[in-house]
Amino acid sequence: MKALVFGILILAAAVLAILPVGLDWREDVLSFLRGALPVLAIFIGLVSIFIGIADIKDRAEAKKEEEAGNPPPAA
Repeated sequence: MKALVFGILILAAAVLAILPVGLDWREDVLSFLRGALPVLAIFIGLVSIFIGIADIKDRAEAKKEEEAGNPPPAA
């Protein structure tokens, strides 16, 4: 319960910091987001590539086991 209240307070403080009646950090926040979004997109892309490669390897291994007559282990 304490964590929920703390989270709500932090979220409210962040929103207040962005609003013109608060600290008016709107331009700084937008500038940060403009810089962070390409980096985040690169990170998500790399993670997706690694997951795709792992999936391809898992399928190839399952196919080898199936051809050898051993059923894949049940998950």
